[in-house]
Amino acid sequence: METLNPYGKLNEAEQERLVARRKTRRRITIIAISSFVLVAVIVATVVGVTQTKDKQSEGETKSVSSSIKSVCNLTLYPDSCYNTLAPLVKSGNLKPHDLYKLSVQVAIDELSKASKNFVEHGVKKFNITDQTTLAAIESCQELLSLALDHLNNSVSIKDMKLLDAFDDLRTWLSSAGTYQQTCIDDLGISSNRLGAFMNENFKNSTEYTSNSLAIVSSFEESIGALGAIGRRRLMSFPEWVSSKDRKLLQTSSSKIKADVVVAKDGSGKYKTIKKALEAVPEKSDKRFVIYVKKGVYFENVRVEKKMWNVMMVGDGKDATIVSGSLNFIDGTPTFQTATFAVFGQGFIARDMGFRNTAGPAKHQAVALMSTADLSVFYRCTMDAYQDTLYPHSNRQFYRECNIYGTVDFIFGNSAVVLQNCNILPKKPMLGQQNTITAQGKIDPNQNTGISIQNCTIWPAANLTGVNTFLGRPWKNYSTTVMFHNVMGSFIHPKGWLPWVGDSAPNTIFYAEFQNSGPGAVTKNRVNWKGLKLNLSASQVKKFTVGPFIHGDRWIPATGVSYKSGL
Repeated sequence: METLNPYGKLNEAEQERLVARRKTRRRITIIAISSFVLVAVIVATVVGVTQTKDKQSEGETKSVSSSIKSVCNLTLYPDSCYNTLAPLVKSGNLKPHDLYKLSVQVAIDELSKASKNFVEHGVKKFNITDQTTLAAIESCQELLSLALDHLNNSVSIKDMKLLDAFDDLRTWLSSAGTYQQTCIDDLGISSNRLGAFMNENFKNSTEYTSNSLAIVSSFEESIGALGAIGRRRLMSFPEWVSSKDRKLLQTSSSKIKADVVVAKDGSGKYKTIKKALEAVPEKSDKRFVIYVKKGVYFENVRVEKKMWNVMMVGDGKDATIVSGSLNFIDGTPTFQTATFAVFGQGFIARDMGFRNTAGPAKHQAVALMSTADLSVFYRCTMDAYQDTLYPHSNRQFYRECNIYGTVDFIFGNSAVVLQNCNILPKKPMLGQQNTITAQGKIDPNQNTGISIQNCTIWPAANLTGVNTFLGRPWKNYSTTVMFHNVMGSFIHPKGWLPWVGDSAPNTIFYAEFQNSGPGAVTKNRVNWKGLKLNLSASQVKKFTVGPFIHGDRWIPATGVSYKSGL
């Protein structure tokens, strides 16, 4: 996890003023928006697709303009929102899904243009020859492609299902923004000149993505406030929910009926995991099971984005191990250092270990990175130093895992719950301090954060005399909630460490709730506005598996045990 200024385009004072303005606008306009949505839903339901072709009167035009302004006033960038949407609205028969889809299409068009400009006027103009920067450019192109994929998913929802799909839409739009920010961060680390170009080149696309996210969030809030309209949930998840599939994770690895077997000793069809993944069908709704027999597999593995619903089962978290050593110091961007990287949705891993052996002197060196929506890791080990576990984006769940590391070793901007895990800080480089988390939420409307529930936070065997903190705020809206955990005495009494200076942005959301053990005593915690030590149970419940990652909709099908709420 890189050490850039984490606060993006705004300094802290500007950020606080922006948040204050936004709260005021929200109070003023929420009734107007609710009325707008209600009328539009009734029209869409009763009138259907019938539209009048009569010219709109001047009064109607003003009404449309007012509606667009009301919606745009709830975004972080109201001027860019209105200036891009108003010219595109050709009809007074304005519905919420029309406005939302227009906003996403604007973001798609701008990101496509910016991506092309990045190659033609950025990479070529600066005549890049440095291998580290070239690697960051390659990483960036993949990230921008992922961002476009998620934006296209966000606009492909059928009109009459839009109101059922808020959870999915907010996840996909949150991820689209995260991919763009990761690209900007990685290039900024590698090249100051190219980083400055990136900030300017992708300014509009990041703003427009944020606008779409704010619009869908405001509609969700408005409909929630109305309360009268029953909401269904769009089941966009894979259709592999069967009793057979649910039993897969409850079967011993030696008896599991796998589609392919990997074994170093030649007793399986393949000797490497990479080779086995070549047999995975593209975008299949059927579960594809790969059994990886015990052994240490020295390879960097990628479960590509078209490899859906892969389940990988090992012989134990300390028996089946994937090992690599890619790292930032030797020229690999953080996003590409992962020993095991997952992009394909619906991925499950059980009884496996993932490690990066680069060592603390090599700085960022990821053991496991997942950007896969609906991914699950069960009884696994992630072992490295700085940046061990990278839950990058989308919805993820970790259960009964062991996670070892030093600096920012659980970081990213997904919506992730770690439940019943062992979190084990170990000895860092001389002079370093340990920080367990570094959450990267960049937008208040993103539905992201790190939720750590019922875990044991205990020092690894060789850790003594090192200041160890629960985390530090990587970005302006960094969100981390820790509840019902057991914490050892090695946790620093202040609990949390600033990223820069001696404080943190007031816009972060950190919380501790009913933790136990000597490290859980909060009387000497940092005095940050964003640190919440007295939340109610109902407030904390929002960060449990059910509501936070919508786990009741998809985790039961995986067969992994979990607790839905508090």
